[in-house]
Amino acid sequence: MTKNMNAPSSRGPLDHNVRDQIVEAATEHFGHYGYEKTTVSDLAKSIGFSKAYIYKFFDSKQAIGEVICANRLEMIMAVVNAAIADASSASEKLRRLFRALTEAGSELFFHDRKLYDIAAVAARDKWPSTLKYEERLQKMVGSIITEGRQVGEFERKTPLDEATQAIYLVMRPFVSPVQLQYNLEAAPTAAVLLSSLILRSLAP
Repeated sequence: MTKNMNAPSSRGPLDHNVRDQIVEAATEHFGHYGYEKTTVSDLAKSIGFSKAYIYKFFDSKQAIGEVICANRLEMIMAVVNAAIADASSASEKLRRLFRALTEAGSELFFHDRKLYDIAAVAARDKWPSTLKYEERLQKMVGSIITEGRQVGEFERKTPLDEATQAIYLVMRPFVSPVQLQYNLEAAPTAAVLLSSLILRSLAP
């Protein structure tokens, strides 16, 4: 189990700079060699630090991977937020949400495969970063449903938590890094057809 995923806030700017340097070097190293094939010793050699020095800032390879994974997932969330920001309705927000998630995940897979593998390991092993990401997505879905209900766009009979979970489960094969890699070919079509199906089920 990974402890102290983030550095204590009492550490000064110099320590934070070193942490950033380690993360940057690890991102490049993992991107080239893969997360699971890389050891902390490998990272230490590539950065020019001792293994013991790296352990002053991160207590495990997973702790470093957590930061990288969280950074990548935050980038996807930024893409999603930008995609739905100016949507004219809750229905359009849901369509754009699904499309943005599948496109961002597919792009990461095809253009940054080794770093995609970190996200897949994180999802498989339920790292805190992925659990937080899933929670944020579910809250976003719930918020969109609530918005649609307030203006009469969506039905109100189904309990909100039930509707939210159902929609997220439909989206999950095209959102979860573990599952998306097996659904890449169908992802663009799924984003259109499944969002339409979901919207029909939400109609009042």
